[in-house]
This record gives sequence, C-alpha cells and structure tokens, in this order.
Amino acid sequence: MRTTSVNVVQISTKGPGDVSGLMNLVEAGKIEPASILAILGKTEGNGGVNDFTREYAVTALSGALAPYVNLSQHDVEQRIAFVMSGGTEGVLSPHITVFSRSAIAGGSHNGIAGKRLSIGIAQTRDFMPEELGCAAQINETAKAVRVAMADAGIDDTKDVHFVQIKCPLLTSDRIEAAHARGRNTVTTSAYGSMAYSRGASALGVASALGEVDGEIGEEQVLKSWNLFSSVASTSAGIELMHNVVIVLGNSWTSASSFVIGHAVMRDSIDAAAVIEALESVGLWARGRSDPIVPDRLVNIFAKAEASPDGNVRGSRHTMLDDSDIGATRHARAAVGGLIGGLAGTGAVYVSGGAEHQGPPGGGPVAAIARL
Repeated sequence: MRTTSVNVVQISTKGPGDVSGLMNLVEAGKIEPASILAILGKTEGNGGVNDFTREYAVTALSGALAPYVNLSQHDVEQRIAFVMSGGTEGVLSPHITVFSRSAIAGGSHNGIAGKRLSIGIAQTRDFMPEELGCAAQINETAKAVRVAMADAGIDDTKDVHFVQIKCPLLTSDRIEAAHARGRNTVTTSAYGSMAYSRGASALGVASALGEVDGEIGEEQVLKSWNLFSSVASTSAGIELMHNVVIVLGNSWTSASSFVIGHAVMRDSIDAAAVIEALESVGLWARGRSDPIVPDRLVNIFAKAEASPDGNVRGSRHTMLDDSDIGATRHARAAVGGLIGGLAGTGAVYVSGGAEHQGPPGGGPVAAIARL
C-alpha cells in the first residue's frame, strides 16, 4: 500500500484574481506545483447564479500554474480539483486553501503513529440539464465519492470527515436546450436549481457513505429533510456541468503532519458543535481562556443554512423573507461570525445552502489542524 505525504496551507487573497500568495510559495520552493491536488477558495462574489468571481478565480489559478506543470490551462483544470465558493459576507475573509500530495519513497511513515490527513479527488461525467437534481446526479455522485475515497486510501467511511463537491446549476440557455429536446428540467428557476443540484449531490454522498438506509429516489430531493449527510458540503456554480468531488479524511496510508475532524451543527448558532470539531483535532480544551493555537489551526470548513421552518430554537428568523438579501447570504454571515469568534479569525470556509447537508437549518463543520 502506498504511503503519501499530504500538505495543506491557507493563503489570503486580495481579490478573486489574486494568485500572488500562491506564486510566492511556489517560487520559494514551499509548494511543488505538480503535487497540488485541490484548491478550495472563498471569493467575494454574491454566491448566486451570476457570481463570476468563482470562474475568474479558477481561471487565474489554473493559468498561473500551467507553465509550472507544462500543461494547458484546460488540462490544469482537469488535473486539479478547484472548488470556489462565492460569498464572504460579514467577517468572512477571502482566501484559498491549497492541498498537495506526494508519494513517500519506500512507503515509510518515518515513525508517525495514527491516522493522518488524506485527500482524494474524482469527477463525475458531464450531466445533461434535465439530470440535475435527479437520480442520475445522485447515483453518479455516489460513484465518484467511492472513487475519491479509494484515491485517498480510505476504506472506512468513519474516517471520512468532509466531502466537498462543486456541482452545476441551470441557466436559461441550459433549460431551453433541454426543452428543445423534449425534456423537462427539475425547475425552470436558475437560482432554484442551485438548491436541487446541491441537495442531490449531498444525497449522493449520503448514499456512498451508508448514511441513509435504503435507496434514495429523486422524489426525495428537497422534500425528505430527514435524509442528509453529516460530512457533505456542496456548492453550485455556473462554471461546470459535472461534479468535482474532494474527499478529506484520515488514513493509515498518510504520513501527513495534519489531521481532520468534524461535528454536525444542529442550527446556525450551535457553538457547541464548532467546539466539538475543534476538540476532535486537539484545538480546544474546555476551561482555557485562550483555546486556539493560531499556528496549529489551518482552516475550518462549514455549511450554513437559514432554517427552512423559519425558526431557530423557537425564535422566528426573517432570513427567508428578506427581499433585499438572499437567505444564503444571511446564513453565511451568521455562521461565519459564530465560527470566526470561536476560531479567532474570519479566514474560514463557510458555504451557504445546506440542503441535505446536516439536519435542516444546520450543517457539518470540520477542522484541519497541524499536529
């Protein structure tokens, strides 16, 4: 069995096209471009259908890396799993998190004991517009999750702590193309399609990891809220027509200096779950006045959602009724503030829209720490 070394670094950005931080580390020899497997980022767009900061960031990053790996920009995008999440409301700070992986000569763990951070990636085939939010997206996502687990050297689903997915959405052109073929899409709303795509992708994760008993049908998407994954994080964007899957967990095959753990927030003010996630990687000791060790925390990844029943612990919220600001933007700001306060930094990855990602109104939260 191969042994790998997984490295992860967070880099702040001055804008969606800013690649200077990454290039500085590359030029300094601290990151080997050929070893980069995935880049997750938060960009300062609106997180909606017309958020082009996500595609802009991917274009800038892949273009900057292309000369270093002797590939075209298109091939770089196929080789590296790019997931950009738009929306840095409130205290959230734009940044990217770069994951790299390399094989260790001789397969030695160098005396390292225990399971360490491991990462695997996979992609689904391209979807037809009429397949988004439907059985095809659920089933193909489940297959890709299993492939990514194998790529990560993870064979126990309990060792999977976060599954990040970038999935497509519908546009008016894509909807019209389906109708021209005599096909109906799950919705005719471009914005509404984001939720269907996120939800179906999350249920694909739940299926792959055995988090749901029995077969999951497309009729349950955005309806059976009792079905969810406790580790899925899905983000929809206009820049692709397939699902990009990143599995993060701990594995015996990794000799990384990092570890990942997670918990599940039951609602948007569940500070206890955030602390539980931090405790799982040794970053919090109850009773300490200064619980976070800044140089040990790499990043916190979480999903945020306005509770669909309109209440948070019995108190009415107005996020779903605000005609000026979208509910996902409210949720990102609220959860980002909560996590930022506990972590001592706003440079955390909080993504909005948690359909079937944790219980209704809640969502998974994962932390990566240096040991």
